Amino acid sequence: MSDKLQEIRWHGRGGQGVVTASQLLARSAMREGKYVQAFPEFGPERMGAPIKAYTRISDKQITIHSSVSYPDIVVVLDPTLVGNVDFGIGLTEDGLILVNTDLSAESVSKAAKLDNKKILTINASKIALETLGRNIANTSIMGALMKATGLVSMDIIIAEIEASFGAKFNRKVVDGNITAAKRAYKELN
Repeated sequence: MSDKLQEIRWHGRGGQGVVTASQLLARSAMREGKYVQAFPEFGPERMGAPIKAYTRISDKQITIHSSVSYPDIVVVLDPTLVGNVDFGIGLTEDGLILVNTDLSAESVSKAAKLDNKKILTINASKIALETLGRNIANTSIMGALMKATGLVSMDIIIAEIEASFGAKFNRKVVDGNITAAKRAYKELN
């Protein structure tokens, strides 16, 4: 990761683990000695409503206390947002968009009108269904994000999944999430 402040905006729907993913990334970066922020932005607070979450990571203290308007990275957990939500708004010139979808990057670019943007896609939902038995794609998208960006080491991500999820879930759920993250890391092209 570079010395500059990295700002990530997450898009998804309530109940998909968007907030958890944002916080998981922040806690992982904190394990590496970085300064972090992670917080959600809710609209109508109901399951399935579109939501955003934000993560900031820096080597220096973070003094900004607002939503992320000009993200370096945008992560889209819900493929139904493609073409329905302007998730590319404010993306920095050299920014990256990572989308959970079975569509190609070119199809996402066309549907979302995101010409000249770096877009990566992975079917994180399929990975989640196959490893967890549920379409909660936050840890699989996390593995893909680490492959694409190197923001945090995968070993640290795995340790944070172990620590965070191990306190709440049984061993099968923890292992499934670790497997999902590792598989997405491996499968992202």
